[in-house]
Amino acid sequence: MTTPPRVCTYESRLGDEMSRLVQRAGGIPFNAPSMQEIPLSDNSAVFEFAEKLLAGQVPLIVFMTGVGTQALFDALETRGQATAVQAALAQQTVIARGPKPASALAKMKIRVDVKVPEPNTWQELTHQMERLPIELQGKQVAVQEYGIASTDFYRWLNDHGATVLPVPVYRWGLPDDLEPLKQAVQRTVQREFEIQLWTSAQQATHVLEIADQLGLRKEWLAAANRCVIGSIGPTASERLCSVGLIPDLEPSHPKMAHLVRETLQKAADLFPAKQVSRQD
Repeated sequence: MTTPPRVCTYESRLGDEMSRLVQRAGGIPFNAPSMQEIPLSDNSAVFEFAEKLLAGQVPLIVFMTGVGTQALFDALETRGQATAVQAALAQQTVIARGPKPASALAKMKIRVDVKVPEPNTWQELTHQMERLPIELQGKQVAVQEYGIASTDFYRWLNDHGATVLPVPVYRWGLPDDLEPLKQAVQRTVQREFEIQLWTSAQQATHVLEIADQLGLRKEWLAAANRCVIGSIGPTASERLCSVGLIPDLEPSHPKMAHLVRETLQKAADLFPAKQVSRQD
């Protein structure tokens, strides 16, 4: 590409940062926020978790996200249970699926026994759990959910004889303002982008929902596949493949900066060939 590549991204909370990264890497960004975290109005699962933890019935707890970890303790604070739960966690095994939940727990001075390495998928999580000197058979494992249930992880736990205690604290919803997403779909169909960047599996679900609303699902999939597609990691790639999008690249580290830089570097060589091979 002799002109700066036009890059479509779908980041929500970190949309401005994503756009700056694209600009610094030499691209022209268009960011369409694709999701928002909607707190659950009924936090009964959080309070059930606290009750069982304080009763010594939950020997192993998995925190999946930083935002969800903070939201869980915010909910506990409304009943004055946060301090008691922090103390109880010191007596159990605490697992953090990556640096964000680990950081959230560290700020609350909660010891983390296991930090799941990159790319922080459920597979790495299970590999770490297999090394624990804990027999899962008959144990109850609490899992702070992150918008959607990790069904593959739950199946693995059940296969190993554990009982899963899901602790949902928020779910994913479409953003209130859908206009940027609609523009992203329409502009993709009009071949206005050379690169598509994905930082979450749920983004693909929501973008396809908008494409369906516009009656452009088939056209959008065809046009998006003509772009160079960068995926933040295996979980996002699995979702993209399931809906018919084939990632061209996963970065060396599952970070936005690596995703942007490495995808734009590869796109200079890959994009022309991709255009030829994916003619309609």
